[in-house]
Amino acid sequence: MPTIKERLSESMKAAMKSGDKATLAYARNLHAAVRKREIDDRVDLDDAGVVKIITSLAKQRQDSIDQFKQGGREDLVANEQAEFSFLKSFLPEQMGEAEVRKIVEAAVAQSGATSAKDMGAVMKILMPQVQGKADGKLVNQIVREKLGG
Repeated sequence: MPTIKERLSESMKAAMKSGDKATLAYARNLHAAVRKREIDDRVDLDDAGVVKIITSLAKQRQDSIDQFKQGGREDLVANEQAEFSFLKSFLPEQMGEAEVRKIVEAAVAQSGATSAKDMGAVMKILMPQVQGKADGKLVNQIVREKLGG
């Protein structure tokens, strides 16, 4: 199975051939973010590292969409949603709420957390398991629910 970077490269080539300027721009933006991190940190990112970047960029797009909707700028919402969809196509399948709840329960049990003060310990165990696979807001909400905070 090809790596995310290989899929991104193929996506860029296909967009160039088809003349899809929007997809090409999104692909180049993502490629630039990946290369910047690799150069800054002097590493060759694996899929997990690339997923972190994509998750961060997707969160930025989602925040922009929310802001534009509040400001009544529907013209800008469409472009952000298109880029958000492009980014999501490179992320692993997202977990459902039931699956996240099971992982949260296991992390709470493993950490021995009893109150909201222990949230950091739970998140430390939890995040590597759900990074890029579940919505951070949902994870945070479920953990708070579990710990009564």
